[in-house]
Amino acid sequence: MVELRARWDDLLPGSAALADDLVARYVDRTRRAYRDQYLNIVLTALDSLIQLSTDPTSVRLAAWFHRAVHEPGGTPSEDAEASARLAEDLLPRYGVPSIRIAEVARLIRLTGDLAAPPPDSYAPPRRDANGDVLLDAVNSILASDPTRYAVHTAEVRRDAGERKAALEHRYDDVGDLLDGHLYRTQLARQRLGQVARLNLESELAGLDSELPAPWRGWQQAGLTATATFGAVAAAVVAIAASGASWQVPAADDEVGWPTVVLAALSFFSAPVLFRCARSASQRARLIAGAVLAIAVTGLLVAWAEIPRTNAATGVGLRVPLLISALLLLLVASAAALVASLLRTRTARYLPARNLGQQLAWLVVPAVVALVLLLIVQPLSRNYVLSSNERLEGSPQEAGRASPSVLDGGVAWVSESVAGTGAEEAIGTRFGVAIPRPDGVVEMLDAATGAVRWRYSRSDSDEKPVITATGNGEYVLALFADVGYLLLNADTGRREAAWPGRMRDRFIQQPQPLLTGERSGKLHGVDPSGHERWTYESGSCTDLGAIATAETVLAFVSHTCDDQPDEMTALDVQTGKTLWTKTAPDSYRRPVVVAGLVVVAEPGGDTDVPVALTAIEPSTGDIRWRWDVPKGWACRTLLNAAGKYLIVVDCPGPSTVESRHTVVTAIDANTGLTAWQTVAPVSPRAKVTVTADGRVVSLSRAGTGCVANVIDRAGFRQVRLPTGIVCGRDPRAVGNLVLTSGPNTVIALR
Repeated sequence: MVELRARWDDLLPGSAALADDLVARYVDRTRRAYRDQYLNIVLTALDSLIQLSTDPTSVRLAAWFHRAVHEPGGTPSEDAEASARLAEDLLPRYGVPSIRIAEVARLIRLTGDLAAPPPDSYAPPRRDANGDVLLDAVNSILASDPTRYAVHTAEVRRDAGERKAALEHRYDDVGDLLDGHLYRTQLARQRLGQVARLNLESELAGLDSELPAPWRGWQQAGLTATATFGAVAAAVVAIAASGASWQVPAADDEVGWPTVVLAALSFFSAPVLFRCARSASQRARLIAGAVLAIAVTGLLVAWAEIPRTNAATGVGLRVPLLISALLLLLVASAAALVASLLRTRTARYLPARNLGQQLAWLVVPAVVALVLLLIVQPLSRNYVLSSNERLEGSPQEAGRASPSVLDGGVAWVSESVAGTGAEEAIGTRFGVAIPRPDGVVEMLDAATGAVRWRYSRSDSDEKPVITATGNGEYVLALFADVGYLLLNADTGRREAAWPGRMRDRFIQQPQPLLTGERSGKLHGVDPSGHERWTYESGSCTDLGAIATAETVLAFVSHTCDDQPDEMTALDVQTGKTLWTKTAPDSYRRPVVVAGLVVVAEPGGDTDVPVALTAIEPSTGDIRWRWDVPKGWACRTLLNAAGKYLIVVDCPGPSTVESRHTVVTAIDANTGLTAWQTVAPVSPRAKVTVTADGRVVSLSRAGTGCVANVIDRAGFRQVRLPTGIVCGRDPRAVGNLVLTSGPNTVIALR
């Protein structure tokens, strides 16, 4: 106290009472922090820096006053404001000029914010010499003797109040101080900077051991985990890419070593990037940067070497997979580089393990796995699908076909469609779709036969299998090595691509859309490929199904045991089981007519059924039963035509080769025969049934071809123009009858 009092001498003549008052404030027994020893350290540091000021007296007075008022738990700004007001109240009594009083008060208020400028800031154009000297002197406590500094920090935390809050607040303050310059004057930096930084780092280490830190360090852990698992994911994708081709069809000179090298590089980069992310050394940053440069270079090279697609060459799956692997390696190396750059000397005080870091190491690999499954895999497939498809034509409004009256004339002849014919045509709301070899689907205008659009793929060289679905709005095409694609029947644009797991399914029924698997599974599917429900009939079963607009009727045959066959009804939207009934034997050839499911009751080993039975699908009740004449001898064909069930067979006996065909129309509402016609047409001829119930087949007559027409009015033959191939099956699309030329599709008038 005596030493502190002696420092006031000659500072302000005739102010002994003021000096005693100030000293008494600093040594007050109720004060728990910023006591006389603190003030002594500040004044001692000020003596070595005072020559840098322009008004030494004002700076010294400000140093004496800056903590003259201090309340327990008070903030520096509150203490500075109260102390400045005290100076403004007391100094005029001792003859201090008002201009000096204003400067002293200003300097005191500066001590309310001791934060130093950040390391990368530039010096302001106008320096505050007095303020810099005072603030550096106040901050000199940071460079005091370690024992004295420890006592000071303990007093500050005890004075702050609640222990945990005080520790957390002090931890943040120390971190902010370490991120700055600590001192404003070059002289203070040289004399005090190193010691002050050591004291702060030592205090930070102690605070870290006392503070609960459940989350601290999760950012570093997340970056490190991203660097590690990103490299592992890159290796996995590169291995997958090595099994795919760069282009389709694969070139004979195609090399596979780049993907193998990338897989090896990524695999060995995982532990290297892990160490780089946990190190702040220049060497670690150089290694991470080198891996980053390799990934960027690889991306540029891969992008430049992407094959150009044309009708004969397409992009292989290796292209997107290799690019994805390089992107993953780029992300991994960038994460390691960022983690290394962010790691400072304070990072050594991060907890070794805590909840935040553990969660980061759990979440990151899960996110990487989801990226592979939900982003890399779908995007790679979509890239290949988009890159290898071509859509030609600008479709105009679709024309409407006139029904074929079958008078021997031709309505239209399509362009050359080598390798396909009318028997593979399907009808849609917007025309007639034709599959062609080399992965092509064409949509013909039903009124003129002109090509409305042509969809083709470079990665499929086989004829697609096509089906109309969605009430004729879409064409569902199965391309070899690609899978099911949903094409808009009006524009030809691809609306959806079914997931890869559905590639091996077969279309059980196109409308409503049902798919099946050989393992006894039935699926209700939307045209887009969205699976609404799955029905499993169990092991050792054969499963068939047919659906109306509301109900699916599944026929289950047991093959490994003596259990009776079953019929199960499912809701077409939800797959919910509506009812299950046993069946005396496996029903065959189900067909939907007027909302009923008509099935053929088997007649032993023969293809001729005993009877035709109409089942109400919502309840399983038998609506009617139509006995098949015993003399019929051929395989009975069932077709729906409006409200009629058209039955095609041949009259017997079975021991004699029949040369006639019998066509019967059964009213689906009553089960009664509406009409029946026997015609001198070979039952071996392939027939097609129009929407209005006409049964049409082709046969050769002399050097020409005739159309055999069997309907309610009887039987007639129509000679057709030359150029129609009689050996190929006709096809009815609604009431339009299509036939085949050598390389064309021909619509009959």
